[in-house]
Amino acid sequence: MPTLEMAIALAASAHAGQKDKAGAPYILHPLRVMFQVESLTEKVVAILHDVVEDTPIDLPMLEKLGYPKEVTDALALLTKRRGEPYEAFIERVKTNTVATRVKLADLNDNLDVRRFKDPSLVNVDRIKRYIRAKAVLTEAMNKIQ
Repeated sequence: MPTLEMAIALAASAHAGQKDKAGAPYILHPLRVMFQVESLTEKVVAILHDVVEDTPIDLPMLEKLGYPKEVTDALALLTKRRGEPYEAFIERVKTNTVATRVKLADLNDNLDVRRFKDPSLVNVDRIKRYIRAKAVLTEAMNKIQ
């Protein structure tokens, strides 16, 4: 399996030049998500969680690079499909413990509006959707534990 350092380098390269909604370098988001999870597998999935959805890198490329099925399966679930309703996406995510833990960390980071210097950039509808998703995923995790 590629090391965590290799995953970080890949994510940094893939997200180079991208900015988040607050105008910060995008790579800071997956790094913050990575720091919220525990296991090495979760950290690798966290740092790569937006790579397939937001960059030219796809799952077959990650498989060729040696990422194990546990990582690519979680990443497949964390990649929202074109035209897929958000609620259906969340239902898919909750079928996998690693994907659920990473998505909860992702939602926590996305819900932290302190990173926005301009409050008008905060999308209230998106925040409400994230809060509902967090409740669904938290309930799923509570059933597992």
